[in-house]
Amino acid sequence: MKKLMIPVAISAMILGTVACQKKFLDLKPEDSLTEAQYFKTPEQFKYATNEMYEKMISWQKIDESNIFEFMDFGSDLSADFQLPQTNYARGIVPVPSDDKYWNNAYAYIRGVNIVLKKADEYPGKKNEIAQYVAAAKFFRAWHHFFLLKRFGGVPILTTVPNVNGKELKAPRNSRYEMIDQILKDLTDAINGLPIEQAISNADKGHLSKWAAEAFKARVLLYEATWRKYTGTSTDFKGSAAPAADQVNGFLTEAAALAKDVMQNGGYKLWNYNSTLSNRSSYYLFSIDGSASNPLGLDKTTNNEFILKSIYDLNLRPGGVNLSHTVQTYMTPNRKMMDMFLCKDGLPVNKSDSFLGYHTVDSEYLNRDYRLLSYVLGKQNIPAQGKIKLDGKLGYTCYKFSAYNYPTYRSDLQESQDYPQIRLAEVYLIYAEALMEKNGAISDGDLNMSINLLRARAGVAPLSNALATNYGLNMLEEIRRERTIELYGENFRFDDLKRWGIAEHELNQNVCGMVVGDAAYTTDFRDATGKPTSNYIPQKYPYQETTVTTGAGNLKVILLDIAENRNFKRMHYLLPIPLKQIQLNPNLVQNNDY
Repeated sequence: MKKLMIPVAISAMILGTVACQKKFLDLKPEDSLTEAQYFKTPEQFKYATNEMYEKMISWQKIDESNIFEFMDFGSDLSADFQLPQTNYARGIVPVPSDDKYWNNAYAYIRGVNIVLKKADEYPGKKNEIAQYVAAAKFFRAWHHFFLLKRFGGVPILTTVPNVNGKELKAPRNSRYEMIDQILKDLTDAINGLPIEQAISNADKGHLSKWAAEAFKARVLLYEATWRKYTGTSTDFKGSAAPAADQVNGFLTEAAALAKDVMQNGGYKLWNYNSTLSNRSSYYLFSIDGSASNPLGLDKTTNNEFILKSIYDLNLRPGGVNLSHTVQTYMTPNRKMMDMFLCKDGLPVNKSDSFLGYHTVDSEYLNRDYRLLSYVLGKQNIPAQGKIKLDGKLGYTCYKFSAYNYPTYRSDLQESQDYPQIRLAEVYLIYAEALMEKNGAISDGDLNMSINLLRARAGVAPLSNALATNYGLNMLEEIRRERTIELYGENFRFDDLKRWGIAEHELNQNVCGMVVGDAAYTTDFRDATGKPTSNYIPQKYPYQETTVTTGAGNLKVILLDIAENRNFKRMHYLLPIPLKQIQLNPNLVQNNDY
């Protein structure tokens, strides 16, 4: 791949960069060009929009953004609380003086608006640059949606303000006005982007119509369920209310867009279970070169990622200590471990095939293959059977960990692609949108969506008969499927908030492994109730508690107590940074900060 660059002055003008740096997507060297001369050819628009792909938060650190602040660390599924950002789930949210994510998003939006302004002035035929204008609209929506999720309604930026521009003192737009703008931009993007099948091999990785449709479906489902369950409770003082009840319309369109991607996008779940020991859901997230999995399957075999941040050991290495970090900080807790279904499609508390917790490997048996892919258990590495609870959490997360680490890829060299949107999410959007809109979902719709995920996971299909016969709540089972499939992919906090249940789920005790007692022996307590040599209770400050598990009420390690957790409705949104309020007194702070 050729290495091309936008000149420094223009790059700085467009995207706020201050130094010339290597880019992964092709950028053209035009060192003699001035701003007035640039944006005269379709190629120049292409090169200008290429850099926008790098501004999506992913492995490589860009503008001080950190992916490890966006992987659900510290959520209600997590057993670790060492990173500072895990304080969020405890309701420890001070008002910051500044926020790099506010600054970055607006810088990126301004850069997009410059490209769109130049597109309006383009002297050639507009259809020559339509694809790049559509890409710019997509990224403007992408960053506005990021701001919406983080802060709620904020000023919408669709122009290029100068130093005295009125936009710099603009009041906050409501979330409803923001959603209207985001959806408008995404409609324009869908209409202007090519289908995946029309993108040349040289341009693979660029946006397709299907990526824009999938992202619009994500936005529609998010906003519809936010309005349904959270409503206006987080709107800032003085915010405009929604102009109309759009919930059903949003859900209908979300399902229709998801269905279009599912049926016409040409994407396919990455499934090599028959030759990868049923661990496709592990290797999917560690595909790098031919040595990144036992079958030698490289990135060209992956047609599940609809939009991805592309990495390469030589051209764009990941640059983060990925395996060590996810193994240490993305560790699942008792709640998450018990969410994984048994192979018969039933929860652990309803399945006769669940073998309990008497040994450390027994809870992995007869279970969802994703449990074996995301969490290190004895079936994967026999040494796990000798685990000692001497302050350790007992589980180790292996999702996103590189295969054969560190012999194949060492620290800072892991270069698997980061999935921004993948087909599995589209299946989940489709099922949830239909269920939320209709209060029911047909077996046919389940079979064309989440049952495909369950098939890869070795789990029996979800059906209305299964739900009826075993007293399952269909909506909760669809949400369970989403929780399991997208674990650690930066969806959990958003899901809890749009479902209006974050306070309830985050303010509970956080528990670890089952240790049992005299009545329920494990590798950690014997028939006398005494700890075995594999367990040192004194290493755990909060000791133990009794919780409901898949084998009844049992003793478990208590990792964090509910008294430490005070997540409130105000924390659904983060506070506006003080610096921005000082610069623009018309910005109203979010409620109760």
